[in-house]
Amino acid sequence: MCISAVRARKVGARSNRMRIASRDTVATASEGSRARAARPRYALWTVITKGASGVAYEDIIYESGGGRATVTINRPERLNAFRMKTIIEMGDALERAADDESVGVVILTGAGERAFCVGGDVADPTRTAAEKRHLHTLSHRVANAIRNNGKPVIARVRGYCIGGGNELNVMCDLTLSGESGRFGQAGPKIGSAPLWWGCQLMPAVVGEKKAREILFLVRQYDAYEAMDMGLVNKVVPDDQLDDLVDEWCDEILRKSPQGLRLAKIAMNTATDALYTSVQHGLELVALNHVYGPEPKEGIASFQEKRPADWRKFREGEGPDPATPSIAQAKKEAAKQAGAKKPAATKGAAASASKATTAKKPAAKRPAAKKPAAKKPAPRMTSATTGSTGGRKATTGGTGR
Repeated sequence: MCISAVRARKVGARSNRMRIASRDTVATASEGSRARAARPRYALWTVITKGASGVAYEDIIYESGGGRATVTINRPERLNAFRMKTIIEMGDALERAADDESVGVVILTGAGERAFCVGGDVADPTRTAAEKRHLHTLSHRVANAIRNNGKPVIARVRGYCIGGGNELNVMCDLTLSGESGRFGQAGPKIGSAPLWWGCQLMPAVVGEKKAREILFLVRQYDAYEAMDMGLVNKVVPDDQLDDLVDEWCDEILRKSPQGLRLAKIAMNTATDALYTSVQHGLELVALNHVYGPEPKEGIASFQEKRPADWRKFREGEGPDPATPSIAQAKKEAAKQAGAKKPAATKGAAASASKATTAKKPAAKRPAAKKPAAKKPAPRMTSATTGSTGGRKATTGGTGR
């Protein structure tokens, strides 16, 4: 075999390794990369391993094919929490999808089954004001690539979708979730606030009152609760999620690309005016995280796996963090009450079963009343007729 033929064969083999030929499998992970959950595929997918700068992706996986592009946050061992490198790669991949004319819909998801994304990685935080401002500049790039790319972006959620992960969720146009999905914010729990479009978009997505509940009480909601409030479009069992994503993508790809772009631009018009709030908010977050004492207490409590003590910032007032909250105490009391209910004895259970299955005597229906005999109509006299000989319109005591 000639040298040119050998080279051509090697190039072809290398190209084939970049493609996934089966709908039901994913490409073999390269050395050092993490395992990914299998999910349905179109007939031909291309896996892009490098960003526009030529640097290899480490924290994400980018795939395209069949009119779709999928960006997967690939840090399952950290519940897909993002660090600065993750944000850089996400921005690059989402912009690539926006510029690719063959792509009509974008899916944003997380690797593994435990989480979509839980926000920033506290194990790898930014520490200086300069680092935080740089991260916020990169965060704007990600948000703009989601909101301004002219193509529908679908959040595919399984497991935790918390903090910055839920902010990514509200930025996306549509959200499809498995039953394992769990949604919520974390900001005030760690001395901060979700100002990367969280506070700005949440009222538009779920309404003012519900948004304030989510952001002030910092509760977590299951997938069905999230769907009821408008945070999710549809919920299915986890093993049916990929089929649902395929179905919605197929429907979207049967629509006009320009029509979809115009619709997205028009629907974003009102909330695009909130960009200055995001910009100012992120600057305030940077100052708060670097110089504020409350984020230090919040992050320390998270890392030490203890409740944060906010009393020091309220002149000593407030509940002791070591005691359970009222809501937690109620849940525990209800749980204990359910456990203390005595089990019914065999004899009592049998008699109760007989009592419930015994037929009740049928209630007697009252005898139907016979209709009253109609009285003969009175003869017309001059007292009941008008001057023209017609019948006079009079009313009786029955109101007729």
